[in-house]
Formats: sequence, C-alpha cells, structure tokens
Amino acid sequence: MYNRYTGSERAVAQVRTEASTVFLAKVFNWMAIGLGLTGLAAFMTVNSQTALQLVFGNKLVFYGLILGELGLVFYLSARIEKISAQAATGMFVIYSILNGVTLSAILLLYTMTSVAATFFITAGMFGAMAVYGFVTKKDLSSWGSFLFMGLIGIIIAMVVNIFLASSMMSWVISGIGVIIFTGLTAYDVQQITRMGEQGIMNGGEAVIRKGAIMGALKLYLDFINLFLMLLRLIGDRR
Repeated sequence: MYNRYTGSERAVAQVRTEASTVFLAKVFNWMAIGLGLTGLAAFMTVNSQTALQLVFGNKLVFYGLILGELGLVFYLSARIEKISAQAATGMFVIYSILNGVTLSAILLLYTMTSVAATFFITAGMFGAMAVYGFVTKKDLSSWGSFLFMGLIGIIIAMVVNIFLASSMMSWVISGIGVIIFTGLTAYDVQQITRMGEQGIMNGGEAVIRKGAIMGALKLYLDFINLFLMLLRLIGDRR
C-alpha cells in the first residue's frame, strides 16, 4: 500500500505529536491546580463568618474583587509575552483564589449535593469535549468566530436580564451558555494542541510555562463557566 509519508516525515510527525501531548499535559496540570485553589478558597470563605461578612457584607469589596479578577485576566492575556513566567504563574494563582472567594456564594445559594452533582456532570461533559478536541481530525477553527459571537451575545443578554429579572430568559441564557462553553472546550483544546505541535516546546522553559498558563486559563474559564451555566439549569437552591 502506498504510504505518502517518508521515514523522516513520520519521525517529525511523531515528535510533533509527542510535544503536543506533553504540552497539553502541562496545561491540564495547571488547570487542575487552578480549580483546586478555587475550590479551597471557596470552602474556606464559606466557613469563615469574618470572610463572609467582609466579602458579601460590603458591595464595594465584592465588586472590587470582581473587577480585580477581570483586570488580572485582561492584563495576563495582553501582556503574556512581556511578563516573566513567574509573574504569569503568580497572576493565575491569585486569580484562581480570588475567583474561589467570590464563587463561594454558590455554596450559600445551592445545596452541597446539587453543587457536587453538577461538578461531576461538568467534569464528564468537559472531559468528553476535551477528548474530542484532541483526537478529531476536523478543523475546528471555523467554530471560533461563531462561539465568540455567541459568548458576546450571552454576556449582553445577562446584563439586560439584570434589569428584566426574567427567570425564563435566565433559563434560556444558561441553556445557550452550556452549548457555547462545551463548544469552546473542544475548540480551545485543539488550539492548545496545535500550539504544542507548532514547536512551543522548543521555545525554552519560560515560553513553555507561559504558554501552559495561558492554555490553563482558557480551559479553566471554560470549565467554570460551563459549571455555572449547568448549576443555574439543574441546581437545587437552598
């Protein structure tokens, strides 16, 4: 049977595949660290009356934390090539902790059983789409603009619904959000895999670390947002 690859081409393809696998493993390791820090921070906050009073007893503090989180994400995304690997790592860690503090509210609003069940459902959906994004031969690049427009759409709808306070609109937003973030998971995993294949593993330890941190941040946000959308759909409030 005709083989269109020469021995050297197969060797290069094998190296690229191994590099992307190693890089993706680093990304998932950092994502897991971020989720772990978020969960720990949420648990510690909800079990401290002082922390609860500080965060939720003063709207300025709560919204200040939200703005701080957004600032960290935007700064990290815009300056990733300029800052050191240590600074990028530190900002990712701080963001994960701050997000846990603000997300501790869900432990007050929803039952622990509901939160746990939704977390495992999210993990299953996220894992399935991550595997799809890694193994599929289909180019998912065309998904990017569609998913981004959908993301902007649900953000605008959520802002509008703050004033409308429509439970039906909230349910629809959550349903669309689940579709958007499951799609983004597969898309982002494929893009991260290609980063590894394109030689980022040859860029030095600092480049590898920063690339892994940015990849972890993307997947972390996909997971957290998918979890929150599912929780709004199927979660049981206290």
